[in-house]
Amino acid sequence: MGYFRELPNLEYQSFLSDSLSSQDYVKVKNLFRRNKLRTDLEGVFTLFEKYEIIEGARPDTVAEEFYGDAELDWVVLMTAGIINVRNEWPLRNQELNMYAESKYETDLNSVHHYETTEVKDSNGRLILPKGKVVDSNFTIPNPNSPLSNLNPVISVSNLEYEFKENNKKSSIYLLRPGYLQQFLNDMRGIMTYGLSSEYVNESLIRTENTKVTISY
Repeated sequence: MGYFRELPNLEYQSFLSDSLSSQDYVKVKNLFRRNKLRTDLEGVFTLFEKYEIIEGARPDTVAEEFYGDAELDWVVLMTAGIINVRNEWPLRNQELNMYAESKYETDLNSVHHYETTEVKDSNGRLILPKGKVVDSNFTIPNPNSPLSNLNPVISVSNLEYEFKENNKKSSIYLLRPGYLQQFLNDMRGIMTYGLSSEYVNESLIRTENTKVTISY
C-alpha cells in the first residue's frame, strides 16, 4: 500500500540484542502520524462521485480504474470512510455464502426479521414505503378498501439479510480525480514535521535516548 510511503519516519533507541552502541537507533514509519478527510469537506458532494464496487473488486483495482494508480488504494479507503477493510468492504458472493453458513449453520434460511412491502393508493400515492422493519402481524388500513386491513409484510431470511447488508457496502463515494492532487498535497503537508526538540528534518524525528545519561 502506497500509504506507508506517505508516512514520515521516526527513530527510537534500539533495544535489539545485536545493538552495538547505546547510540543505535531503529528507523520506522510513524504510524501515530495519521490523517483523515476533513470533516467540513465530507458533506461537499461536488467533491465526490458515487461508485459501485463490482463483485471481486479490491481497493487497489478500484484505485487503478478510478485514479489510474493501484497504489492509491489508501485514497479509495480514506475518502470512502473505510477503516476496517475486512468488515467494511463487500465480500464476494462465494465468500459471503461461506460466512453466512458458518454464522447461522442450520438456521441459514430461518427468518431474520420482517419488512414492509410498498403500498400505494388507487391514485398512485405512496402510503407505506418498503423495507421498514416490523412485526410479522403488522397491519395498516387498506387505502383502497377502508373497511379492511392489509398485512404488507414479507419475511427476510438470515441469508437474504446478509446479502442485503453486503450490497449496502458496494455503494461508496470517491474523491473526484480533479481534486486528487490537492488532496495529496494537503496530506503531505500534514505529514511534515515542524520544529521541536525531536526534529531532525521535515520527514524525520528522533525520540529521547534513555540509555544516554548526562552527568554534571
